Amino acid sequence: MSRLAEYADARELTLNLTLRELRGKYKRSVLGWTWSLINPLSTVVIFSIIFSLFLKIEPPTGDPSGLHSFPLFLLCGLLCWNFFATGTVSSIGSLIANSNLIKKVYFPREVLVASTVASVLVAFAVEMLVLCIVLMAFGNMVLPWIPMALVLMAIEMVFVLGIGLALSVVNVYFRDVEHFVNIGLQALFYSAPIVYPIRYVPRHGHVLGLSIPVRTIYELNPLVKFVSAFRNVLYDLRFPPIGDIGYLVAWSAAMLVLGLWVFSKLERRLAEEL
Repeated sequence: MSRLAEYADARELTLNLTLRELRGKYKRSVLGWTWSLINPLSTVVIFSIIFSLFLKIEPPTGDPSGLHSFPLFLLCGLLCWNFFATGTVSSIGSLIANSNLIKKVYFPREVLVASTVASVLVAFAVEMLVLCIVLMAFGNMVLPWIPMALVLMAIEMVFVLGIGLALSVVNVYFRDVEHFVNIGLQALFYSAPIVYPIRYVPRHGHVLGLSIPVRTIYELNPLVKFVSAFRNVLYDLRFPPIGDIGYLVAWSAAMLVLGLWVFSKLERRLAEEL
């Protein structure tokens, strides 16, 4: 309870740190926050050329929306992934970047990670707003589904925060963590149906004569559920399966608890290690 009281007292500090992150994100950049739109759009253009034109991957038709567009299909999953990847990478270095502040004054160190994730969430919200406008321009009336999209964003924020708390404090003691995470993110990108429909994953495979439920194992990845849920809401215009929502809530809660536990165990010597 005392820890919760500290978090409550630090809410103004968290807000100020978040605003600082937002102001410094594109400091001295000519285009400023326009880069938050240019980066995902440039990725969409590149992937659309490679996967849609060269590899001839056909996007599914939205059910029941009827939407059939590879760039929009890609964006609905890519923005979700970008928030996860950017939030994870940014939060890993948040404690090291604020080492001077940690050494000078006491405050709940978790707010440094929380403010970093919050700043990435703001950028994610801007990108989602633009995506919704584009979807409506193509005839996808997403307005009734925005509340559900906000719920998914909140669930994913908790998921990313839990991961960020654990990795950021471990990175203080073992600086190789950041480099391992960058390698792991490259593999994780293709472990979720971001640039391809999930139908390309076979339901069963055979290894040494044994039948393996490949699709079932594949869908255990929470990133698969996140991407599919965002596509259900924005591309298909329907509710994700309630079981998937429960699965994501359970994963997010578990990651937050794990992150807080790891952080509490390793934060005692942060000032000395930094």
